[in-house]
Amino acid sequence: MLTFRRQPPSELDTRDRILQAAQRLFARRGYDGTTTHDLAQAAKVAEGTLFRHFENKKAILVEVVTQGWIEILTDLLTELSEMGSARAIAQVMRKRMLNLHQNSDMLRVCFMEAQFHPDLQERMQREVIGKMTDVAEAFFQDAMDKGVYRRMNSRTVAQVFLGMFTVAAFSRDTLLPESSSPAAMQEMAEGIADIFLNGVLPDGASA
Repeated sequence: MLTFRRQPPSELDTRDRILQAAQRLFARRGYDGTTTHDLAQAAKVAEGTLFRHFENKKAILVEVVTQGWIEILTDLLTELSEMGSARAIAQVMRKRMLNLHQNSDMLRVCFMEAQFHPDLQERMQREVIGKMTDVAEAFFQDAMDKGVYRRMNSRTVAQVFLGMFTVAAFSRDTLLPESSSPAAMQEMAEGIADIFLNGVLPDGASA
């Protein structure tokens, strides 16, 4: 009779399980309302295992946010590289809305906790926001050089785009009802893209 012995989880699997549990708990209870005992229980590990992988609870918080934003940055890089035309920005925005549920806990933790933890803000700025802006700036500068967009400060364009990108990421929770149809999300995405590309003034008007 054959018997199969379950393989023990790898160190990487354990680390990921801790981070996933921390993301859920921090989003629902807050950082201060979550103990390391809570984290260990949710991740189904011994409390000592947490400290084998992370120096302290703060290190877990920083890793949850940083890793989450790096995944978002990777997605954005892919989307920008595949953007075939200026109008494709609407599809990028729509995809952000549709994928919101995958990042909602991380975003909640980020914006809820960053205001209380200056070191978290600093690391986000250094490792995430700065890199996202650099990538977007290079993309828009290249597009300007090719005549896709009119010439202006590409850094400013990148910052405005990322601001709208963030709005699109939150729109399913804050701007649109949870039950919104795909058509409504498409309309919202196209509206955001239209404002980014054309502004709000009528044709021929000057500010």
